[in-house]
Amino acid sequence: MTDHAGAPPTGPGPLGDVGDTVTGLPVVDLDTCADEPIRIPGSVQPHGVLLAVSEPDLRVRHVSANVVDLTGVAATEALGRPLADVLGAEAADVLAAHLAAGDDLRVRNPVHVRVAGPAGPVPADAVLHRLTLGGGTLLAVELEVADGPRPFSFPNTYQAVRGALERFNHAATLEDLYDAAAQEVRALTGFDRVMVYRFDADHNGEVVAEARRADLNAFLGLHYPASDIPPQARALYETNWIRTIPDVAYTPVPIVPPFDAASGEPLDLTLSVLRSVSPVHLEYLTNMGVHASMSISLLHDGRLWGLVACHHYAGPHPVPFGTRAAAEFLGSVLSLRLVARAHDRELERELEAQAAIAQVLPVARDHDRALAQALTGDDPGLLSVVPAHGLVVVADGQSATAGDVARDLDVDALRAWVLARPDAVTTRTALVDSDPELAAVLPDVAGLLALRLPDEQVVVWLRHEHVRDIYWGGDPQNKAIARREGDHVRLSPRKSFDRWREVVRGRSEPWAPAHVRAAADLRSRLLEVIILRNRWQMAAAHAVQLSLLPRDMPRVPGWQMHARYAPAAGGRVGGDWYDALELPDGRLAAVVGDVVGHGLGAAAAMGQLRNALRAYLLRGAEVQDVLRDVDALARRTMPDDMATVVVVTVDPATGEACVGAAGHPRPLLLDADGGAVLQDVPVDRPVGIGSGDPQVAHLHVEPGGGLVLYSDGLVDSRSTALVDGIERLVAAFDRPDPTVPVDIDEVMAECQDPDSKDDMTLLLLCRDLDLPSGADA
Repeated sequence: MTDHAGAPPTGPGPLGDVGDTVTGLPVVDLDTCADEPIRIPGSVQPHGVLLAVSEPDLRVRHVSANVVDLTGVAATEALGRPLADVLGAEAADVLAAHLAAGDDLRVRNPVHVRVAGPAGPVPADAVLHRLTLGGGTLLAVELEVADGPRPFSFPNTYQAVRGALERFNHAATLEDLYDAAAQEVRALTGFDRVMVYRFDADHNGEVVAEARRADLNAFLGLHYPASDIPPQARALYETNWIRTIPDVAYTPVPIVPPFDAASGEPLDLTLSVLRSVSPVHLEYLTNMGVHASMSISLLHDGRLWGLVACHHYAGPHPVPFGTRAAAEFLGSVLSLRLVARAHDRELERELEAQAAIAQVLPVARDHDRALAQALTGDDPGLLSVVPAHGLVVVADGQSATAGDVARDLDVDALRAWVLARPDAVTTRTALVDSDPELAAVLPDVAGLLALRLPDEQVVVWLRHEHVRDIYWGGDPQNKAIARREGDHVRLSPRKSFDRWREVVRGRSEPWAPAHVRAAADLRSRLLEVIILRNRWQMAAAHAVQLSLLPRDMPRVPGWQMHARYAPAAGGRVGGDWYDALELPDGRLAAVVGDVVGHGLGAAAAMGQLRNALRAYLLRGAEVQDVLRDVDALARRTMPDDMATVVVVTVDPATGEACVGAAGHPRPLLLDADGGAVLQDVPVDRPVGIGSGDPQVAHLHVEPGGGLVLYSDGLVDSRSTALVDGIERLVAAFDRPDPTVPVDIDEVMAECQDPDSKDDMTLLLLCRDLDLPSGADA
């Protein structure tokens, strides 16, 4: 976007290498600028002198060729000599004393020295830092002729920016802070134009404030692509907070020698204030009519957040070190203030969202309202937590919407997509690009913020397309011109920077970080709500279930009936039930059933089926008719429910039994000798999807024998196969000594599987060995 030295982000902005200065480094154009080795240009700008000296002997190992202009000593003559021989004993002693005072050189720059020049002492500012070379380091000494009052003091440093700091502190908004920064930096430095750039998450830049000479055209509001600042240039902005090019038309000054004799490496000028600039960037500035530039980095947590870029058009514009130091200080303060203001804005959003969450949660806890309806209501709903055009909630087996949601929106596809995401919180701002298949079934939706909840429940905020006009500083897709140089064509920076309009479609407004955090917090709070609602539903379902189970088993001479029910692990209530009754014609009827599902809905469905079965049996219908009629009832009145059931009627006098099953495990027949056998009875499809022609089987229960009815929770689990579970149940009833009665509670304990997620039911119908008078064996 801009060169390391602060040119505007209006072009490719490669930072660094002077390709034709150091032999062995490539000559660069726009094809290679992204890979340009900008840290090792092999040259410096001519407004200062660089010396690289060894420590502790302070002998010159490298020097810029213009050292002769400052000291009268030629570069080749300076090499290998003590620093005192080049700069003079007075300057060398001051620098040595400065080095001895501590290792943190940056915070104590600059050092004011008097260099021994050919015409007498020359006041200069020395900036010291260490550069890595091979396996060691060299001390870099960068000298600029002093300009402005010396030494630096309170009146000529802090006072220069005191007014700016007061403006920063009184800025009410980010926009006010941007404007104050541009105006104050221009007043301090005297540049013709000062701009404040802000970078987005993708490193694209926008001019958010500008202070300029009245006759200059405005850049305010223009955008510049991320490619204008290559990654290596961005890294340098984060290392060097201020950079200046006093004269864009300068001739680079080579470093002598260009490579280190021991390591063969060029000097790494990452920390250099004099480092030469990429020739491509200089050409770019020239195309813009810029004669001098300066940049100030704005950082957030050490990362490049923005830039203050300064341009001068009237000619070269050197900035004294004191002014640069003041500008760097302003940049540091501005970075802190901008970050604080951005945090304040995010905090305001977060507090608003938290206040909305506090209003939503009591509504969500209301057991009398379905959760999906509670969250999509207006008193308030989740659209008050996160601003969006629409909302979709799927919870407790129901779906509900709020806001502007298309009628043909595919809720099932949206829910499946959210459940497939690896993260509990997911955001999208351009579905057409990121998830085109989902976008095809979500009309008018460009972005979403989704929460994945337990039990396949989801909350999704939807945003429509936000059509934006973005004005670029020149066409971002056409950033170069072809220039013929001899037999070759080189890509050079473009010359046109006209305002270029791009219409951006298919994207929603981005989701503010504060709103994403609020959504994540809401999810955590909803987990608590779901747990509370589940507990209430389990308690209610358990109460419903227990109320529908028979209080007492029928008492018929010569017969005994026993039944047990146990909820799933964790007290989760399923749809199991059992029933036993004496029919008007004297027969005994026993039923065990299991509604698919858990919770209050399963319990309610169980109640309806239990009552229907009772009615059909008491009417005197045969087992086959009972199963057919209850299946037809379920199909018509309970289309979303399904159940398995086994029904048995027994003539107490003869022991003749009729058994019918719909999707349910087959019963066991017990004999008088203590044996237990799984019966091969026909099993129809479950109730709700039955065949319409259920079949039955006829069995004989001999004296001392019995029938065992049970639900699948007793024999089937994640860790136990159905076949193995049935074998385990048969073994529990298979008695070597038929005189020892079976303890139904022991059977429940033996067959209970800790991995089972289902409830369990067991019903035992036994015929006494000693028959009552009048009974047939």
